[in-house]
Amino acid sequence: MMAAYAAAAAGHQVVLLEKNEKLGKKIYITGKGRCNVTNSADKEQFFQNIVTNSKFLYSSIYQFDNQAMTAFLEEYGCRVKTERGGRIFPVSDHASDVTGALQRALKEMYVEIRLRTEVKGLMLSETQSVKQGKTLGRQVQGVLLSGGKRMEADAVILACGGLSYPSTGSDGAGYKLAEQAGHSLVPCHSALVPLEVKERWCRRLQGLSLKNVEIKLVKEGEAKPVYSGFGEMLFTHFGVSGPLILSASSYCTKMPGEKDIKLFLNLKPAMDEETLDKRILRDFEENSHKAFKNALGGLFPSKLIPVMVELSGIDGEKKVYDVTREERRGFVNLIRNLPLTVTGTRGFAEAIITQGGIPVSEVNPSTMESRLCEGLYFAGEMLDIDALTGGYNLQLAWSTGHLAGASVKF
Repeated sequence: MMAAYAAAAAGHQVVLLEKNEKLGKKIYITGKGRCNVTNSADKEQFFQNIVTNSKFLYSSIYQFDNQAMTAFLEEYGCRVKTERGGRIFPVSDHASDVTGALQRALKEMYVEIRLRTEVKGLMLSETQSVKQGKTLGRQVQGVLLSGGKRMEADAVILACGGLSYPSTGSDGAGYKLAEQAGHSLVPCHSALVPLEVKERWCRRLQGLSLKNVEIKLVKEGEAKPVYSGFGEMLFTHFGVSGPLILSASSYCTKMPGEKDIKLFLNLKPAMDEETLDKRILRDFEENSHKAFKNALGGLFPSKLIPVMVELSGIDGEKKVYDVTREERRGFVNLIRNLPLTVTGTRGFAEAIITQGGIPVSEVNPSTMESRLCEGLYFAGEMLDIDALTGGYNLQLAWSTGHLAGASVKF
């Protein structure tokens, strides 16, 4: 939608082909139906939240950034608000208002919209074309529609999404079109997705949400964490989820190899080791005649207590006054470094985004045009770009879409 708007605003006659029965189907489910349209972060912070190929995105983001997007939405009747973490939502909390604003913009620019129209292939020239002294193997001439219909065009923008939430139409069809034009594909993985873990005790904590915890993602045998973060997480029947875990998942595919990926939870990040030890010592002194398992109510939610007792190796029936200093210090370490073994990520059906896609080396970052096929442009999740949660990924879609549309040549 953004690519179509930008191309039309640049003076082109634009037809938007959508195989679904309505526009923006995925927008309706983003942000739990509220649509986290972008983030208010400044440029430096914004780029820090891009996980893959941030440098490739300089041109697109500087040309159409988060401020430009919020101004666009306001101009077309969707007022926005900023919430915790810089997340920007419609004031109404309805994702439909974002789609409505985009549709009004398309209407104003006389974009022709064809719903329930599926593209099956690209029409490509057989002759070589020369551009800026370089010989390109192909030139796009239009698209082939389902039913065998042909639609001629001077340029084609592919903004077909990745593989996440396939029920919304993201089934990888766009990758096949790109491959037809000679493009390769960086292997795709589910990202911003829950993690599966080896430890069975997680199942006993299913449904338990922890706020203000810290995590570190570490490859076994290495000291430096690949990812560390602070926030909220959730235990599930298969492992862990929640905003903090989703962000961590984007780094799991960056850790190839046979070694285990360890996830360490710090349940009390506000206290250093000594402060936490003193806190536990104080609790122990106040409950010295109680059993160890009954003296932890001030530290953890009740559902977590039996698991922590079991993992500590301390007999739950042991009187607190009998707990040794070594046992207490070991317990402190457990609280600050609760280990989990990541065995994998959940699938695309649960993934917010797709990692991988069209290699950025095959796309001109200043225009989003293919380096292999003249007149072919890419935008959004089809590209090998991704970011953390918080509205960043949608902004990448707006920015690359706008640049692609604005760059189409006459």
